[in-house]
Amino acid sequence: MRGALLSGSDLCYEERMKTWKRVLIGAMVLGSAVGCRRLIGGSPTAKTEDEKTLYTLGMLLGRNLGTFNLTADELELVKAGLSDMVMKRPHQVDLEKYGPKVDTLARTRAQAHVAVEKAQAKAFLDNAARESGAVQTPSGLVFRSTAPGTGASPTPTDRVTVQYEGKLVDGTVFDSSLKRGQPATFPLNGVIKCWTEGVGRMKIGEKAILTCPSDIAYGDGGRPPTIPGGATLIFDVELIKIEAAPPPPAPGANPMGMSMGQSPHGQPMQLGQPHGQPMQLHATPGGQPQQLQLKPPK
Repeated sequence: MRGALLSGSDLCYEERMKTWKRVLIGAMVLGSAVGCRRLIGGSPTAKTEDEKTLYTLGMLLGRNLGTFNLTADELELVKAGLSDMVMKRPHQVDLEKYGPKVDTLARTRAQAHVAVEKAQAKAFLDNAARESGAVQTPSGLVFRSTAPGTGASPTPTDRVTVQYEGKLVDGTVFDSSLKRGQPATFPLNGVIKCWTEGVGRMKIGEKAILTCPSDIAYGDGGRPPTIPGGATLIFDVELIKIEAAPPPPAPGANPMGMSMGQSPHGQPMQLGQPHGQPMQLHATPGGQPQQLQLKPPK
């Protein structure tokens, strides 16, 4: 989509560390940057610009390790392995044997956390459904209009322009067009089901809160590290504009004349990137929330 849902600086961190080797590389970069003594001896204070940048590197690495849901004691073990590797000290375990087990542990921890997320989400959804004016649909969506609009509602094939803010049930803001200062435009049938259904109930100028259970959001897989698996999401949305989808190109037409919401292969375009290229989250300047695609999970 043209109003990029994913703009920002160049340090990309959204893509999950899918292999143990990537985890190791990230840990080695951090360890060589901040030094073994600092990792073991407590938290130093970042004062200079370089020190603050290095501290941010640690934050990004830590966020990518969020899938493991580490305890304080487990984090100390991670620090020990990092220090031994960077300082080229003897290893306590065989890296080739235990390295591949990192992926297995990550999957196991993530799956266990899904059950926790869903248990917390159920109470939140029940409370949201009891709020004045709230409507819970058969899909599980809780829709609550907070300001009226006028005119017709969009159809799934329409393109809509919205301002929105997305939060987790703990109040963490993971995405906000308001803080970017630019509304988002996208085909309504190219986003998560909760948005297709919820925004489809709105009229131009209307504001609403969409509370989305994971089944119609990002499912058990989530969008680590920003959105945990099984997470219920809350969106404050204002519908600004509705545009009818352009007609499909005539047979044999140049594919560059395709409709805005489609990639050259006819698949829904991922929001925030032209030509349907995969989207990545970036560390944004000024501590702004991360900008997240609303593309439905596969």
